Amino acid sequence: MADPPDAMIETERLILRRWREADVEPYVAMMADPQVADTLGGVLDRAQVGRSIARNEAAFEQQGIGRFAVERRGDGRFLGHCGLMPIHESLPPAPGFEIGWALAKDAWGAGYASEAARAAIADAFARAELAEVIAYTTVGNLRSQAVMARVGLARTPARDFDHPLFEAGHPLCRHLMFVANRP
Repeated sequence: MADPPDAMIETERLILRRWREADVEPYVAMMADPQVADTLGGVLDRAQVGRSIARNEAAFEQQGIGRFAVERRGDGRFLGHCGLMPIHESLPPAPGFEIGWALAKDAWGAGYASEAARAAIADAFARAELAEVIAYTTVGNLRSQAVMARVGLARTPARDFDHPLFEAGHPLCRHLMFVANRP
């Protein structure tokens, strides 16, 4: 992977940017952590991480929007990812764009997810001119639900859905919807 242009979004403490070769190893380590990957469908191996990064970069190339690598400004450390992706056509909320994030466990609790998500949502409304940004998560993912509320996504129970990859009753089956509309 060639290193693409630098930062696309900067916040007080973070840089949300395109992916670099140097991000692969810390991303592999992050996605191998069961606590990080628990609500994301499970741990990812190196090949799966490579496919994930490739999907993110393809979204940027094709639609100008994707999941950014998140870097801490103070020391340049890779913290995780945050941004929007097109919703897969097999999911009930499609078509549209979903905001999502994941951070290394030692970056939890510092407000980085909220800071990154606010910036990505603002970018989606301003630069990409999206009318709506959605987020969804499992019933048990209270941490993400709290971030969704903090960044201004409104709980929308009428749009909740069962994820088709999980059997009814599986803890990751039922997904709760949150929506933000363009100001």
